[in-house]
Amino acid sequence: MPPRGRTAGAKAFAPARLGPLTLKNHIIKAATFEGVMPRGRVSDELIDFHRTVAAGGVAMTTVAYLAVAPEGRTDRHCVLLNEESRAGLRRLTDAVHAEGAAVGAQIGHAGPVANARSNRAPSLSPSGGFTPMGTRLRAVGVAEIARITEDYRRAALVATEVGFDSIEVHVGHNYLLSAFLSPKLNRRDDAFGGSVENRARFARQVLRAVRDAVGDKVAVTAKLNMADGVPGGLWLEDSLEVATLFEADGVLDALELTGGSSLANPMYLFRGEAPLEEFGATLPGPIRLGFKVIGHRFLKSYPFEEAFFLPYARQFLAALSTPLILLGGITRLDTIEAALDEGFAFVAMARALLREPDLVARLEAGAATSSLCIHCNKCMPTIYTGTRCVLVTEPGLRR
Repeated sequence: MPPRGRTAGAKAFAPARLGPLTLKNHIIKAATFEGVMPRGRVSDELIDFHRTVAAGGVAMTTVAYLAVAPEGRTDRHCVLLNEESRAGLRRLTDAVHAEGAAVGAQIGHAGPVANARSNRAPSLSPSGGFTPMGTRLRAVGVAEIARITEDYRRAALVATEVGFDSIEVHVGHNYLLSAFLSPKLNRRDDAFGGSVENRARFARQVLRAVRDAVGDKVAVTAKLNMADGVPGGLWLEDSLEVATLFEADGVLDALELTGGSSLANPMYLFRGEAPLEEFGATLPGPIRLGFKVIGHRFLKSYPFEEAFFLPYARQFLAALSTPLILLGGITRLDTIEAALDEGFAFVAMARALLREPDLVARLEAGAATSSLCIHCNKCMPTIYTGTRCVLVTEPGLRR
């Protein structure tokens, strides 16, 4: 007889195709900012973070977040895809491959989410203005759009040359390309604003540039917001049209579906209790006092539900033939199997793998049926000191 759990997870643990790749199963470690890259250095801790997840059984782990331009970093402690990071990133990809997993590079430009003071460069957005936290935004010019598109092309080449198997272009969470999709943030009246087709133009030309740069050497995917979770932001009707345009361009091997705004509503992505006290403790004194008063407006609490993005994602599944990656609160083996049975190509997990880096191996062996993650979200504020589950105390599991 097969080992217990093998029959229950027969589809989840079967080999799967992603563009030119054959992955060993259908489970991907979603990109989560690792918080262990001091001044943008590829540290031993960053390598160990992904080595541990790879050894734990995932088909592919995704490195987040690799910036394509200096002003596109989330802050100065963010890896920039350039000549200086090549050697460190090669060490990382080699370490993951040695554990039998593939490794993806999430690449992007933070745009309005970027910390201008830390980067010592303006935060860019489609239309200028101010962030909810009061940071001034500068509108991107047409020449800059061309320059940033070239930055993506060059970064994709670097990622491929240092051994990444897949490139995920970040078109979510109101980072720059996502901000261009948002009717709230994009008030332009040129070829990059107005209609959905115009608002999607920047992202489409970036995806084309990335694909043209790497050809069929690696998989190319995009992480796309289905909904921003803010009034006046991107919603399903428009995001479905964007996804249809992406599919018509024929440059993607898969589309990962997400939602929420790092700029205005990050909890829309996480769901569950908002870690207000823990997040506030990471802020400087004067800002901490203000956060105690208005922090609940930025970090809202949403009830947690297993696979909370599934109702939205089903609409994309019905409309597209592009392989889809489902994420959002997936913690159970039966949820994974049900998603694959519906037609999703892969599932992506994040918090569950912070809690148990070896969860996938345990699910496959029949030693577990679900994650121990309790969705407390206290991992969120640890991005400043090394992203981890604060409940893990066993030696060798905390990173």
